[in-house]
Amino acid sequence: MTGATASPPIVDRETWSRERRALLAREKAHTREGDAIAAARRRLPMAEVDASATLVGQNGPVSFLDVFDGRDQLIAYKHMWHHGAGIEGQCEGCTASIVDVHDVSYLNHRGVSFAVFCEGPWEEIAPFREFMGYTLPWYSMLGVEDRGVGAGLIDEPGYLACYLRDGDRVFLTNETIGRGVETAMLQAHLLDLTVYGRQEDWEDSPAGWPQDRTGTWWEKDGRPVPQWTRPGAAPCDESTGAPGGHCCE
Repeated sequence: MTGATASPPIVDRETWSRERRALLAREKAHTREGDAIAAARRRLPMAEVDASATLVGQNGPVSFLDVFDGRDQLIAYKHMWHHGAGIEGQCEGCTASIVDVHDVSYLNHRGVSFAVFCEGPWEEIAPFREFMGYTLPWYSMLGVEDRGVGAGLIDEPGYLACYLRDGDRVFLTNETIGRGVETAMLQAHLLDLTVYGRQEDWEDSPAGWPQDRTGTWWEKDGRPVPQWTRPGAAPCDESTGAPGGHCCE
């Protein structure tokens, strides 16, 4: 904290505890409402999709059924792709959405597989996946005709889709877009616990709190922020025409 940045008032511990307990009651109500919404979600109908659809992964073409890896359920994150934009030119929003998803052993233990379906061609996806250090399976959905498997029925890039397999048939049980994808964004939820929050201009914060345009914290010096933790990252050459800030406009 610096003198130039606003901060909360300083109070004694008894006052602090009283204020914190009051907010806790609201937090518990929010949790219960979330449970009720999840219960309704479990009661949604489902729609059949093309189980014979073919995707492309690190071992070549693979059937949609094989992506389930022997489990009955699958969660797929549908990743945007900017053709020919290189590693640094890919979606900073999608990067922020899945960069925290590494170990899915708890999902697997409940019979759920996790994969990333990407709009781009595999020859562009492969070096990006390797550079980012992603270990979970990625697949190119380029050319998949059934939108329930590929681009999505809600028609918005960057989202999560949930599927249920019944033998050789597959059903779409849920799609979530926009802020629904924040389910996977651990660091966004952690920022929500802090005094300054995400520091985005849509947030209701006191006067003087640091705030930037929405989504700008996903990108730094022309790259998605997590790329700077990877060896070999360098400032982008703007002369190459790589897109900049395309997900934060």
